[in-house]
Parts: sequence; structure tokens; C-alpha cells
Amino acid sequence: MDKVINCFNKYPDAAVRLICFPWAGGGSIHYARWGKTLNSSVEVYSVRLPGREGRAREPLFQNMQEVLDEVISTLLPQLKEKPFALFGHSFGAMTCFAFAEHVKRVYNLEPIHMFLSGASAPYSEVRLQAPKRSHLSDQEFLTWVISIGGTPPEILANVELMKLFLPVLKADLSIAENYRCSRPSTPFLSCPVSCFDGKEDTPHDLQAWKNMTSGDFTVQILPGSHFYLKEAANEKIILDFITKHLETAEMDYL
Repeated sequence: MDKVINCFNKYPDAAVRLICFPWAGGGSIHYARWGKTLNSSVEVYSVRLPGREGRAREPLFQNMQEVLDEVISTLLPQLKEKPFALFGHSFGAMTCFAFAEHVKRVYNLEPIHMFLSGASAPYSEVRLQAPKRSHLSDQEFLTWVISIGGTPPEILANVELMKLFLPVLKADLSIAENYRCSRPSTPFLSCPVSCFDGKEDTPHDLQAWKNMTSGDFTVQILPGSHFYLKEAANEKIILDFITKHLETAEMDYL
């Protein structure tokens, strides 16, 4: 499990687990740090996919089903053990959806809350018509990566690191671009869904996420572009929001 899940702070007595999925090309450390910030009633599991950190030499996944097969087979005992919530940004938000849909359909399990950031719902027209990036040449792709921000300058400045980073990012984007699902005709979840986005980011169809749940649905727009959530003030707002809502959900389960 330690290969797939990064958990900085293990809290065996935590009331709920927050499972976090990386953005395209992202590792597990950003979210794993949240375990030090959130209180001990929330245990943070940060998903680590192949091609990054200690898994740098492993073959990259080619499609969403490969992601789901690995993460669900790793986490299924934990999903059955206690309540869980999901968080994902951009590619991670899409992975959250695919994960939630699968575990509900196959195992009749559902999160107590979904926190989705920086992405249109995968079945929305805005997402389906979005420009494809994964097929761009390395130079065109790099220009685009720089334009959206979020990549540490030390990686951009290091040719060897970029040779490792770009294929991982392209592979994740290819998974996202080729993932297809139908708009839910009826909601398959009953939990609350909370969406976040950066005010200066490319507009996303956040409202379409409402189709997946019969529970409460909220949208919060914060200052910044695509990686607005990396800014300390925004991160605090998000973590305070997560804490408040998971504590409320915990009370419902007591």
C-alpha cells in the first residue's frame, strides 16, 4: 500500500479518510502535507501514480481503467472500514469522478463528501470540446505548461528533470482526454459535492458536476489561475472548508 498511498501522518483512530488524487503530472507530496495541517480526526491518503517519486521507473498508465484497477484494489479494505471523502484538482477531479462512480456501481460504497477543483465535469460539453494537448510537440507542450503555471521553476530550468516530467504529464493528459463517460441520467451519489476554481483560470463547467449527486452542491471561486490552490491563502480556505464539512459529516456517522 505504501507504494500507491503516501500518508505522512497515520491516525488509526481517525473518523474519516480523505483520499486525494494528483493533478496531471503531479506527485503525492503536496496533498500528503495536508495530513500535518488537518486535525487527527482526518487521515489523509495521497495517491501516488507510476512515473513519479519512488515509482519513477514504473511504466505509465495508459487509460483511466488502469488507474482505477490499481487504486481500488489497494484501497478497497480501507473503503469498507470507515467513511472516506475524495479530493481532486484538474485531472485529479476527473479521477475522483471515475473512482466514485466505480466503487458505487461495483461495491455500493460512496464517499461522505467530494471536493472537486479546477475542472469541468467529464461529461460536460465544455470538457469534451476542450483543446487536446497531449499530442503537441515537446516544444509546443512546454510552452503551454509554462503558460498555465504551477510547475516549480527548478524543474523548468533543469533539462534532465523536464525529460522525466513531460512524459508523465503528457500521459496523464492523454488519459484525461480519452476518458469518456455518460452524463448521469439520475444522480448516483447522495453525498455533498463541493467545487472550487480559480477566478483567472480558463472557465470550467462546474455546474455540470451537480448531475452526479442528490446531495448539497456548492461552488466557491478563489483568486488565482489554474494552480490557485497552491497559494497559501487559498489553501487555508480550502482546508478550513474541508475540516468544517468533514467534522459535520462525522457527527452524522456517530
